[in-house]
Amino acid sequence: MTAGAELKRRTVHASGVGFPALYLLNLAEWRTVGYLLIVGSAVAAVLEAIRLGVGLDWAIYETLTREYERDNVAGYALYMFSMTGVASVFDPAVAVPGMLMLALGDPVSGLLGSNEAGRAKRAGVIAVMFGVCFALAVPVLVGTAPLSTVLAAAAVGAAGATVADGFTPVVRGYVLDDNLTIPPVACVGIWLVLRVAG
Repeated sequence: MTAGAELKRRTVHASGVGFPALYLLNLAEWRTVGYLLIVGSAVAAVLEAIRLGVGLDWAIYETLTREYERDNVAGYALYMFSMTGVASVFDPAVAVPGMLMLALGDPVSGLLGSNEAGRAKRAGVIAVMFGVCFALAVPVLVGTAPLSTVLAAAAVGAAGATVADGFTPVVRGYVLDDNLTIPPVACVGIWLVLRVAG
């Protein structure tokens, strides 16, 4: 993928911040955000069914999908499914940090250095990813628990997102895309810390 195409891909990726931003800016209730995500996931599922089943050959797919996504569910659909999943399962205080880590942390990490499937990212990129994710989580979590718990939850969630982003495993020939794994791993970590501390 060329540098220009990668930048376009990362820009589209970051645009997903609009979903949690609607809630954070009090422009929509959490339930409404959930409905919008469900609609987005349904549209993505239909497009992917057509692309993989019939052979939808739009130029945008050439630009925004990776080579390993040509015959598998594309990252944008996994992105929508993952965001929808965490928004459906967790309260906003837990779900929003995970969504932000995917929407903003992942593209920052990707611009600094992408990794091939089955290989880990460089240590410097991993450190930046952790720092960005931690910084995104803390403001959302403040007020939900004592500060020490907030910091611990943010750290555990950021660590989970960093691991999911930093290493993309291949399971039986299928690439476990970080668009699918970052939000649930991060949210489960945050939820566990808040649960144990509570």
